[in-house]
Amino acid sequence: MSDVQAGAPRAEPGARRGGREARRALRAAPLPQNERPVRAGMEGGRYKPLSDGDILKIHNTALDILEQIGLADAIPTGIEYMTRAGAKLTDKGRLVFPRALVEDTLAKCARNFVLHGQDPRHDMEPWGKRVYYGTAGAAVHMVDPVTGEYRESTTKDLYDIARMVDTLDNIHFFQRSVVCRELPDPLEMDFNTCYASVMGTTKHVGSSWVHQDHLKKSFEMLHMIAGGEDKWRARPFVSQSNCFVVPPLKFAQDACACLELAVHGGMPVLLLSAGQAGATAPAALAGAIAQEVAECLAGLVYVNSIKPGHPAIFGTWCFVSDLRTGAMSGGSPEQALLSAASAQLAQFYNLTGGTASGMTDAKMPDAQSGYEKAYNHALVGNAGANLIYESAGMQASLLGFSLESLLIDNDIIGAAQRTIKGIEVTEDSLSLETIRQTCLSGPGHFLGSDQTLARMQSEYVYPVIGDRSNPKDWVEQGRPTILDRAIKNTKSILAKHYPRHVSDEIDDQIRAKLPVRLAREAMRPA
Repeated sequence: MSDVQAGAPRAEPGARRGGREARRALRAAPLPQNERPVRAGMEGGRYKPLSDGDILKIHNTALDILEQIGLADAIPTGIEYMTRAGAKLTDKGRLVFPRALVEDTLAKCARNFVLHGQDPRHDMEPWGKRVYYGTAGAAVHMVDPVTGEYRESTTKDLYDIARMVDTLDNIHFFQRSVVCRELPDPLEMDFNTCYASVMGTTKHVGSSWVHQDHLKKSFEMLHMIAGGEDKWRARPFVSQSNCFVVPPLKFAQDACACLELAVHGGMPVLLLSAGQAGATAPAALAGAIAQEVAECLAGLVYVNSIKPGHPAIFGTWCFVSDLRTGAMSGGSPEQALLSAASAQLAQFYNLTGGTASGMTDAKMPDAQSGYEKAYNHALVGNAGANLIYESAGMQASLLGFSLESLLIDNDIIGAAQRTIKGIEVTEDSLSLETIRQTCLSGPGHFLGSDQTLARMQSEYVYPVIGDRSNPKDWVEQGRPTILDRAIKNTKSILAKHYPRHVSDEIDDQIRAKLPVRLAREAMRPA
């Protein structure tokens, strides 16, 4: 109801404009983290696509899969670790896992471990139903926001993505998002992926490696940045994203060798099972979840047979096929259901869970991209997924990445987080006295009330890229689209924000010893 309809006096245009400017100034002042309307680690869990009975059925099916079918192609050291723990090697070369072994592993595995940032402000506590959003993926293309052209991604692109994420409040961690396509040597690609990531942001970083020797080189760098191996082990700020299985139910041998080194080196591991329903996992959604839960439970046995209690993320990334074509469909409603269900399974085991959301099928940051990401993020976040990967910047079901989409997605995630926070019901928020004063002795509206001013920042989320201006103002501004605003803001961030948390002295030492291929000029203002 308008002021006029409510009987309130009409404000003069200048006064109205002045009040609006005052409110804008008030919103511009940063709030302490604990007073913000949304923040990292808020608790979800209100959305539950699975009943308690459904979860038990999936759990028991996963145990049947492990005990009766098992996994093939384990490497010799993996066989040694897991059989010593209680797994059995069949005459067909498959490792099977007795129920008691899985249950014993679940009883002793790591829980409530912190994922550290280089800056302690960005430390995450991803357990229970606390929710954090971050990037991930291995896109091979960057998307031009104007022409729609796709070009191959580079190390500089990866660094630019990391330093943009470093500025965005609603993206809480950074996992590598694109492949350094200009580096054909696998060692240089793996090492520079990690280098560009940790130099671009102080938030927790996830990366991956295809060979143990590549990880060893990265450990040298990480020890230098941390100030020594002991300090690295006390606060490991990089986790390994490890696709240790090739669904259905086969170990990935090179990845398993890297997993073993990560555990020995004190690096948290994301046990990532990425079966695609209808292709490498059953088309039936319940069956897809059961298979991936089984695979991740096997990974948990693996990690704990190497080092009991080592930090491991339960990474059921259940992907979806468009069954008309067989192609992946990252923005589908089935994807939202599978990722939300994955969150419930991690909570059932009381494990830190990681899953995926935001992998739109749209090729550009357009309306399709927005609606697919929005309902996925709202549902998966409200299910209480601890770590939501691939949540920002991705296009074309992980084939492309858009810097401009990163900014739009930061807005989408902020709005999704507001739905996670829900509605606070307290004596003060029920507002009886505020209503009494306003209606009986006040102006008959709440625009200038103390409560409104107090809550305009702490209870309401405002978009950074999204537009809430009226049509007249919008026309006067030149009718900018959301993509226009994202392009402008992207250019501004990239021109100004060059993180310097690693000193030039340490960077010189890294460059003198290790194969850095990111030019220092790309890490400084022009």
